[in-house]
Amino acid sequence: MTLQLIILLPLLGGIVAWISERRGSSDVRWIALITLAADFALLLSVWAGHPAAAGASRVLLDENLPWIPQLGIGFHLSMDGLSLLMALLTVFLGAIAVLVSWTEIRERIGAFHFHLLACLTGILGVFLSADLFLFFVFYEVMLIPMYFLIVFWGEDAKGRVAAKFVMYTQAGGLLMLVSILGLYFAEGSGHTFDYNRLLATRAGASSALLMLGFFLAFGVKLPIIPLHGWQAETYSAAPTAGGIILSGLMAKAGAYGLIRFAIPLFPDAAHRFAPCAMGFGVIAILYGGLLAFSQTDLKRFIAYSSISHLGFVVLGAFAMNATAYQGVVMQMICHGLSVAGLFILAAVLRDNAGTNDIERLGGLWHSAPRLGVTGSLLAMATLGLPGLGNFIGEFLILLGVYKVSVTYAAIGAFGAVASTIYALWLVQRIFLGPRREGASIRDISGRSLVAAAALIAALLWLGLYPQPVLQRAEPSPRAVMGTPASDNSFELHPRILARALELPRE
Repeated sequence: MTLQLIILLPLLGGIVAWISERRGSSDVRWIALITLAADFALLLSVWAGHPAAAGASRVLLDENLPWIPQLGIGFHLSMDGLSLLMALLTVFLGAIAVLVSWTEIRERIGAFHFHLLACLTGILGVFLSADLFLFFVFYEVMLIPMYFLIVFWGEDAKGRVAAKFVMYTQAGGLLMLVSILGLYFAEGSGHTFDYNRLLATRAGASSALLMLGFFLAFGVKLPIIPLHGWQAETYSAAPTAGGIILSGLMAKAGAYGLIRFAIPLFPDAAHRFAPCAMGFGVIAILYGGLLAFSQTDLKRFIAYSSISHLGFVVLGAFAMNATAYQGVVMQMICHGLSVAGLFILAAVLRDNAGTNDIERLGGLWHSAPRLGVTGSLLAMATLGLPGLGNFIGEFLILLGVYKVSVTYAAIGAFGAVASTIYALWLVQRIFLGPRREGASIRDISGRSLVAAAALIAALLWLGLYPQPVLQRAEPSPRAVMGTPASDNSFELHPRILARALELPRE
């Protein structure tokens, strides 16, 4: 019942928060925060109860209840090291989202926190599902509350933007559903949606098309070029908490889908598609960086810089070796932390300076030194400064990519240099440039400062001592390298190794 409780706690807390507001309680925010703290403590108890050093067990927890047995559908939840890390990130960023919304959201507070926590429930379900039908259900469930968060608490043409976001995501989800059904009816599948049983199924001639359905669905969520048409407007229109969830967690659901489902379920097709997918990755790195450099709106800058940094995830995922895989996991976590911090920076600037227009800001360091230090550290994390977690992720990805393609590794390294340019440009324009008329603002303080400090502390810990996270992610790379998996393993399939080693080295 532990995994079910981990998923349901945020939903139950959201319901209690909504009911409490309708009964006149002013403790709605505290209810949400305490709920997430309890869920985080539960996840930490799983971490403590299953030491990474034990290493013999691939699966930490596994719960399988019959749901629709006539169709081979079960309520199957499973947690390995990767799932545990992503669940911790989800609950942690959820708590950060509650903190930064403390003063921002002043209307329908109970409904807001219900939708926020319901969204987290869907995301946790995505990270813990070991049944493809259940995974699809949670993948769609997390979309619904996000739609309402944008419509009711967003800004700037929020209805149109929310509809566009839903249409893009639904289109990708339908492609994934077709691929899931293709696997279900594939020869030898036994008409099941169980992930572990489907790992041993070969989809035959249709495997390339089925894998493409998964790739496009997850590509919309990341997003990759050219499936990014929804992203910049949605990030700009979403409330701060919505932006943190969209960029810090929902995008990671797309990355998680690639390394958990798209590649392991179709190792042969993934091998053939790898050069093309890695090409999409380097295009995202370069094009996203170029677009980020040309932005004057801070939220749009965050959107396009995210495309660039998540391009490393696509690049590393399809390198299909243990080094790149661990880099992908680190990049997913650290990007989630750093992009959440940038959304906090955008919220403080909007509230205290009245704008997110970079052209109207400048020279803010003297009037807001704490904000200057905070923003500079977050920018340093974005550019991958050694000592911060993002550097570890990008370095491991490039090292792993180098093993299969020197050209792609070189282009990726150039993209990392480009991120240095646009991150420093951001700091210069906002904090160190000439002071614009009326640009003096109040300094960051209170809950926003606490939230930003927590994110920076986590990035420093991951940059200076990444070993605990790398150890938690280690069993899955061992599966990539061909280590035999147990019957209940929730791992990447060993066949990937044989195929990955056939990639031509340039």
